[in-house]
Amino acid sequence: MELQVSNSPFNQEQTELLNRLLPSLTDSQRVWLSGYLTALARAGFSGGLASTAVSVQSAAPSAAAPVPAASKEITILYGSQTGNSSGLAKKFAKALEAEQYQVTLSSMGDYKTGNLKKTSQLLVIVSTHGEGEPPDSAISFYEFLNSKRAPKLDGLRFSVLALGDTSYEFFCQTGKDFDKRLEELGGQRLVPRVDCDVDFSEDAGAWFSQVTAALSAGSGSAALKTEDLTAQVEAGESSYSRENPFRAEVLENLNLNGRGSARETRHLEISLEGSGLDYEPGDSLGIYPENDPQLVDALIATLGWSGAEEVPVSKSGDLLPSREALLRHFEITVLTKPFLTRLADITGHEGLVKLVSPGEEEALKGYLKGRDLLDLVQDYHLQGIGPDALTGLLRKLPPRLYSIASSSKATPEEVHVTVRAVRYEAHGRQRRGVTSVQLAERVQPGDTLPVFIQHNPSFKLPKDPNTKIIMIGPGTGVAPFRAFLSEREESDAQGESWLFYGDQHFTTDFLYQVEWQRWLKDGVLTRMDVAFSRDTEQKVYVQHRMLEHSKELFNWLEQGAVVYVCGDEGSMAHDVHAALATILIQEGGLAPEAAAERLTEMQRQQRYQRDVY
Repeated sequence: MELQVSNSPFNQEQTELLNRLLPSLTDSQRVWLSGYLTALARAGFSGGLASTAVSVQSAAPSAAAPVPAASKEITILYGSQTGNSSGLAKKFAKALEAEQYQVTLSSMGDYKTGNLKKTSQLLVIVSTHGEGEPPDSAISFYEFLNSKRAPKLDGLRFSVLALGDTSYEFFCQTGKDFDKRLEELGGQRLVPRVDCDVDFSEDAGAWFSQVTAALSAGSGSAALKTEDLTAQVEAGESSYSRENPFRAEVLENLNLNGRGSARETRHLEISLEGSGLDYEPGDSLGIYPENDPQLVDALIATLGWSGAEEVPVSKSGDLLPSREALLRHFEITVLTKPFLTRLADITGHEGLVKLVSPGEEEALKGYLKGRDLLDLVQDYHLQGIGPDALTGLLRKLPPRLYSIASSSKATPEEVHVTVRAVRYEAHGRQRRGVTSVQLAERVQPGDTLPVFIQHNPSFKLPKDPNTKIIMIGPGTGVAPFRAFLSEREESDAQGESWLFYGDQHFTTDFLYQVEWQRWLKDGVLTRMDVAFSRDTEQKVYVQHRMLEHSKELFNWLEQGAVVYVCGDEGSMAHDVHAALATILIQEGGLAPEAAAERLTEMQRQQRYQRDVY
């Protein structure tokens, strides 16, 4: 409905402004604005918008809980696979403690579930892993909460911050599950759940501002604003972060594959000098990429733009030419259902409307796979759409995370990563990985990259250096194990280590071969088993090598070894998990159900850690 003076409380100038603004808003922007205005109304404000704590809300079946007498005790539980949820939880805990709250902060994997029924205020920060699954560290708490052993929570006030990726079908499913279940058990929402896409920083900060406003109601204290939160958490730390990346110089950029390989794997050495950034083995390096200039130019030409039109690139209204904005700020290689739905709404395109309609889920899923924004514009003849309208629907270009392949003890003020260039053909066009091909083709030593450290407390070496470790990492999944062994060498750790590594060909694809051989000779690496799938008539993978050595592997497990898996979740990680279960059944005499429970228990104890993607 178009606003008019006759059907609204606004004057002519206001209706004209609103009619230009409202159609360009994304769903998340509409939700943000709705919550913002609600917060103003509750606080009794008629002006001073910039000073008000804002609210980002997602649809929830019930309103915020009635406010009882303010309590200063609060529990924050997080479930994290790559470190985003844990990082946010720790920041929020610090900010609350600075306001004199008594905060209990815990990973879901470490939380004593008996304390839940004694908790009066609870914040849940959780990511969704893979296709709607909880992260490894959250599995045990998730299962407990959904079991008959879960207590009634009639006195609980809670709120959920869900992290996810709209390119997945079950976006933020784990957060939605927790939110629904806590309500079913009798809890009342402190504030409604917020679902965050890969660009989560602003929405997460606004959710926290809303939470603190609800917590402080009745206490006379002010809600923390997002800018207050940033100041609180960065004190005493590096000033560089996900929100403020460091421009790091590339020192080396080498191809690890031999001549004739079908693959190209880059080893990058990057300087962190002057950044104040630190990391541990198991952490990741975040890199903000740029889109392929050829793809951007083809998209601009197809749309009929000049590339010079100024478009907003932030919520604060910063403007850039459309070409620069598409190069550095917006995701153009991945299509998502929410994006197509919003595009269908504003264009009214009959084909798009049909594609996103109920009953067309399989057709939509098939279309989204392997296509990008250029495909969409060409397939649905969207050349008439303007720069402001289209970029207003696009999500931010997210950073890519790469497992760190170095130890800061061995190479101070440097960080190394291992990146395989992604190139393939789909739907009649060559496709190129955004970051991987940028690093392979357009980044030279001396260039700089915007980077940050993503800490991952769920993928770490044992505290006891005498503990045995089993490392399973085919392809670039071997990167963190190079860091592990570098760290153990520098620390003179005595624990035995066993590496399972695989790739296509021994002669061209044996990444870091010389280093593994040196570590084997020096005793830093106790044993290594390899699987080169294209060198034998029948393909052999790391899980096959594991099964060949099932008795020895079982003995290591019985002696307390910690298992690490890094690499592709879609097939490799599943097959490795199945191989571990088979070993427990064959060598340990366990029933299949008991073997599954044993692996879950190992995850709870952090004796089975996975960094999969």
